[in-house]
Amino acid sequence: MKIRLDKYLADTGLGTRTEVKALVKNGAVSLNDMPVKDSSLKIDTETDIIKVHGKIIGYYEYEYYMLSKPAGIITASRDKKAKTVLDLIEDKKRRDLFPVGRLDKDTEGLLLITNDGDMAHKLLSPKKHVSKTYIAFVSGEIPDNIYQLFKDGLDIGDDKKTKPAELKLYPSISELCNVYPDNMIEEKYNLIANDTSDSLNIFEITITEGRYHEIKRMFEAVGCAVVYLKRYSMGSILLDFSLKPGEYRILTDEELSKLKSIYT
Repeated sequence: MKIRLDKYLADTGLGTRTEVKALVKNGAVSLNDMPVKDSSLKIDTETDIIKVHGKIIGYYEYEYYMLSKPAGIITASRDKKAKTVLDLIEDKKRRDLFPVGRLDKDTEGLLLITNDGDMAHKLLSPKKHVSKTYIAFVSGEIPDNIYQLFKDGLDIGDDKKTKPAELKLYPSISELCNVYPDNMIEEKYNLIANDTSDSLNIFEITITEGRYHEIKRMFEAVGCAVVYLKRYSMGSILLDFSLKPGEYRILTDEELSKLKSIYT
């Protein structure tokens, strides 16, 4: 791929277009070991070698990360006051990363981070019906017909009912951990259970939408309350149980291939 030198340098996180142009002008940049001072020069990202102050600067067209989002962090690319999920990706190569969809501030779990806008758009498109699975700790009296209510769709105050959602009840935290071997969620359950006199029901819920506070509002519509929520999957991507809240890793080639197969 051929692009301008200043775009190459800006995309790799060295600064704004104005800042990287200054780097070039001041002689800090070389192309194939030859000094270059024309920031508009077209370069080949596959074959040309770019150095800044003698250090090779590699080019990444796209980056794909899996983040285990912790509670208390907002799902945004940037914020003047609060810490964002992008602040957690410390070794990112691109400046244009963004979260695919959103998780509420107090919701934990799987979040994809990328700069691939086409992929993100297709994964989030209502037409693709990409499933997202969560574990919810729920308090309150559970209606006998809750499975049918969620399947039929619920009125959560929007113009339309929610799309059909699948529910599964786990009788105990140990049975949940047999399916989701996640020490973090077991610790969270025990902590919450010790701090409340209410009994906690453990639900797995799969939805294909992404409305504002959707799962919380769905349970509220049947007289219950979600006290903890964690996302475990999006399409074919399952949260890596070895990742602690706040940790992340690059998607594997296999994961990325499966993810792209959803919409190709």
